[in-house]
Amino acid sequence: MGKVKNVLFIMCDQLRADHLSCAGHPHLKTPAIDGLARHGVLFPRAYVQSGVCGPSRMSYYTGRYMFSHGATWNRVPLSVRERTIGDYLLATGMRVALAGKTHVLPDTDGLERYGIEGGSALAALMRTGRFEELDRYDGHSPPGTESGYAAYLRSHGYTSDDPWSDYVISADGPDGKIVSGWHMRNVHLPARVAEEHSETAYMTREAMRFVEGMGERPWFLHLSYVKPHWPYMAPAPYHALYGAKDCLPLNRDESEWADQHPVLAAYRRHEESQSFQRPEAPGTVRPAYMGLIKQIDDWLGRLFDHLAKLGRFDDTLILFTSDHGDFLGDHWLGEKEMFYEEALRVPFIVYDPDPAADPSRGTVDRRFVEAVDVVPTTLAALGQPAYEHLVEGRSLLPLLRGGKTEAWRDAVFSELDYSFREARLLLKRGPRDCRAMMVRTDRWKYVWWQDFRPMLFDLLDDPRERRDLGAHESYAHIRRAMEERLDAWLKARKTRVTVDDAYVEARTATHKKHGIFFGMW
Repeated sequence: MGKVKNVLFIMCDQLRADHLSCAGHPHLKTPAIDGLARHGVLFPRAYVQSGVCGPSRMSYYTGRYMFSHGATWNRVPLSVRERTIGDYLLATGMRVALAGKTHVLPDTDGLERYGIEGGSALAALMRTGRFEELDRYDGHSPPGTESGYAAYLRSHGYTSDDPWSDYVISADGPDGKIVSGWHMRNVHLPARVAEEHSETAYMTREAMRFVEGMGERPWFLHLSYVKPHWPYMAPAPYHALYGAKDCLPLNRDESEWADQHPVLAAYRRHEESQSFQRPEAPGTVRPAYMGLIKQIDDWLGRLFDHLAKLGRFDDTLILFTSDHGDFLGDHWLGEKEMFYEEALRVPFIVYDPDPAADPSRGTVDRRFVEAVDVVPTTLAALGQPAYEHLVEGRSLLPLLRGGKTEAWRDAVFSELDYSFREARLLLKRGPRDCRAMMVRTDRWKYVWWQDFRPMLFDLLDDPRERRDLGAHESYAHIRRAMEERLDAWLKARKTRVTVDDAYVEARTATHKKHGIFFGMW
């Protein structure tokens, strides 16, 4: 093993932290991911900065909280002023590439304002978050020209104007009719696409080709799987590997319907929540979800073997995580977004090939980790400047290599802008009136809601988060203390983004050098 030269940043979409065997799942076996944890460090208390794909990913890519980068939901572009990992690394000559999903939307207004439109190479990079898109595939709708997947499917005999809808997320029903995976009642059936032509297989092979083609040149590759995100259609044999008996027990109780928080109550009226409230839904969807995870693990095993064969396992930093979790019926909810552990806590494994990390290999580190830590960890591993005037996360290298960590964080933070969701209409809120922020410590989880009462959970006495103490007067002092934590965090956001600290230090109290003599007697 040696120094870090390359970075492989693997992200799954909507993968819960508790759905890996190294995280304790009793039936879902993930040996490839477990092997990565044995060679690296597993962080079981890792949290995303938002339970929504877009803002969560923008925090991963910028190292900044949602409050700072401003891309608050999937349909909100990341401002051209924000720097991503690509901005930091391209200047070093490293190739920064994407295979899969990003959710990056171009800041078209900003590009036009700065005159960067017009088909230039710079404009193309800035429209993609500074990733070179080997194959971009977001997995929510039929792939367009940004992906070669549709053409690949047609070349393998899936003849259709829309092979994704007709084969990848569809199944042959019992009556011979084709049924859609958009209807969750159908996901116990095998997808009409063969496993070797599925989304996970296709994108893994794209990653393998890229790594092999790079040879000894340095690279950063973001391999971003669209699964196990819905539609929850798995190809055979993965659709049938698990049954309802293999699923984790549902984390929901009838008591949760009493004295509901207004926003939570609105979310439980969303169609996806009402579908998962059906008694048969979790036992239908969860086995397919588990099958999709098992398929990812099998293909990661092939990828890791490929890296080892090429010698890249000896010089590549590997980060494995997810953009958020999935309720799958827990707390009577579908999707993600609400601030429960099932949505915000994600798998997080870091493999560092540097010999300095040898003492930490195979360990479990229960210190808090956040999505914003990926950028500073990558920069530190590659020996690049830290850009501390911009980056709000913390490098994990001291945790991996036994450095000083006495003042490590004792809380994590997350945010939500639900203005695009039906809940806003149900609550009769304006688009600027839908903000929420969470702070979680060892014991307490506190959620501030704009114009609504807060939520509070005692994670020591109620680790499954079934009793909301946000309206209990006896916990008013706890709520005040937690709100003070939120206030302090907000005040610490980094807003001076056009110059760094060295620039400030070099120009502090230097006005007389420039012939400015104000205030003299």
